[in-house]
Amino acid sequence: MAHNITWGLVATIKAPSEAILNFAAHHLDIGAHRIHVFLDEDSEGARRALTAHPRCTVTLTDDAYWAQRRTRPEKHQARQTVNATRAYRRRPGVDWLAHIDVDEFLYPEAGTLAGQLATLPSSARTARIRPIEALASTDGSAPEWFKGCHPRQSHRNTQTEEIYPTFGALLNGGFLSHVAGKIFVRTGQDGISLRIHNAFDENGKIENEHDLDQTHLCHFHAPSWDAWQRAYRYRLAAGSYRPDLKGAASIPTTMNALFRAIEEEGGEEALRSFYDEVCTATPALRARLDAHGLLHRAALDLDAKRAQHFPDFA
Repeated sequence: MAHNITWGLVATIKAPSEAILNFAAHHLDIGAHRIHVFLDEDSEGARRALTAHPRCTVTLTDDAYWAQRRTRPEKHQARQTVNATRAYRRRPGVDWLAHIDVDEFLYPEAGTLAGQLATLPSSARTARIRPIEALASTDGSAPEWFKGCHPRQSHRNTQTEEIYPTFGALLNGGFLSHVAGKIFVRTGQDGISLRIHNAFDENGKIENEHDLDQTHLCHFHAPSWDAWQRAYRYRLAAGSYRPDLKGAASIPTTMNALFRAIEEEGGEEALRSFYDEVCTATPALRARLDAHGLLHRAALDLDAKRAQHFPDFA
């Protein structure tokens, strides 16, 4: 009898309990066999709920945890890498493991994720899932419209300028965050270390040869103006818009330089008009995305999933 393919996730998370449990509940709901959560900061409600769940493993990365690892990396990206690699190497209990973030939700459009992974050749070491970015709803409800971008850079640049008339030439795919997506890594390989978007072995970065085209990575990077603003200063200093982060070679500016220029020119009002053009599900933007085949819809229903999988969490 054929072995049923199992998959799991590892994430290093610093977030409110509800957000952590939304993340876990959604992925349990779509078939995750194991979810490894490393709490970068304690979130007691989530920690208790995850500990009680048979398919979740939760590790509080407190001072004692880092004392055993010699030192706590200063940058959160480096802490993510350490934790993800640790989970991978310590028998993660699944055939395939993906390293993703608390604001990222895998969304299989056809069949199951396990079924899609089962179709990969036995030689496949990794499989990439491409991202789509959440667009803010115009009425304040939870986002259900998402924008995609073309996987090939030259094609992407042309489309992006057509879809986002003011800012398209300065953005990679119209995305505020990564266009690289995330990868599943087949477990049981020697010498593997996981990073944010790739896996490495003793020969360096493993070149990915397979995409899971039937699954999207729904990224809630800027799901509302308020949520975006709450994260904005941190991202500008140390996160995904930090000054040392280079973008695609064909884009004339970095996100850091772009946002600083927008703010210098017109302050918060200018940032707001940028957000309205690029990140809001207006009928006009949806129509332009749709014309290029880049408009996606996904209603994740996170409250219902959280209530189902973690009923004791009030």
